[in-house]
Amino acid sequence: MDFLTLFGIYVVVVLTCMFLVCKYSGQQHSPFNTLISYVTKVVSLFTPRWLQRFSHWIFHRLFHQRSSLFIYLHILLEGAVFAEFSLEVFGFCREMDSSLTSLSVPYVLLAIKTFFFYLCIKTDPGTVTKKKASSLIPIYPYDRRLFHPGVSCETCQLIKPARSKHCRVCNRCVQRFDHHCVWVNNCVGARNTRYFLLYLLSVCGMALAIGLLTADMLLHAVLRSGLLRASYVNERGQQQPAGPLFIVQHLFLTFPRIIFMLGFVVFVFFLLAGYTMFHCFLALVNQTSNEWFKSRGLACRRCRPAPQADGLCGPAPDRSERHCYSRGLLGNLREIFFPPNAGQKKGN
Repeated sequence: MDFLTLFGIYVVVVLTCMFLVCKYSGQQHSPFNTLISYVTKVVSLFTPRWLQRFSHWIFHRLFHQRSSLFIYLHILLEGAVFAEFSLEVFGFCREMDSSLTSLSVPYVLLAIKTFFFYLCIKTDPGTVTKKKASSLIPIYPYDRRLFHPGVSCETCQLIKPARSKHCRVCNRCVQRFDHHCVWVNNCVGARNTRYFLLYLLSVCGMALAIGLLTADMLLHAVLRSGLLRASYVNERGQQQPAGPLFIVQHLFLTFPRIIFMLGFVVFVFFLLAGYTMFHCFLALVNQTSNEWFKSRGLACRRCRPAPQADGLCGPAPDRSERHCYSRGLLGNLREIFFPPNAGQKKGN
């Protein structure tokens, strides 16, 4: 089995795992969760107790507590990609008379991405405190489907405004809570959703620019080498024209680091492109990922309405509407990039 076949198997396995994760994400009972549960039980029978405790501690530390590890990993992977691009691809592109303007695009996008990445990390997502809770409640009406009036947060000891949620990782309630992102070590909420969207768009643009420039360099390398008109002698001594598989294998052997860098960038681009499109869709319909998952039947079973607290909110939106907080395309985008302040009531 040659290297190209192994690489193809690897790509198929990765894409299959991505499909399963996307298909069954958020479902409590799925083949994916059943398989993980079964494998965990089998492996635990042969794993020492101390190793189980250590692995649980590691996973809890990484995914259930705030940690800067993923920020450093993000910077490390990004540095490796740009080091390979700058040391090899940039030089080859200059030999092919590529313009400095096109070669500078990834670096410009890197600067833009770094700026929004920093804002995602440092900007308060919209922490709900006891002092601010009463002024945040009028901003959004309770829909009495996903969000009910009078529901209190047992940890923060406050009445939760509509569209807010308590983050167990950050240990705080966040206004218009979307999700907790380990890559920025911060929650994504009302005050930094705009930065998160621009960060995703800039990362996708950066990966696309690097991928296109690298693919263009490899294409010119193939054209200059004359591989399209070349031939080779196979194991039976017959002369065969160089087909696509032969050219790909030749590129693997000639530019191994560049090919792996290109494969990683393409993988990241398609992974993040789908994620970015999902969040852009949510922004256009004025919905958070937390609300999207709740609408699929994942609402917290402990949250129940308090009948005596109906006076805390305005009239309930129409429960038949799927996107009850939507105010039109421009209104939704305005709310993302200019979030309402405390005490500013949003009409529905």
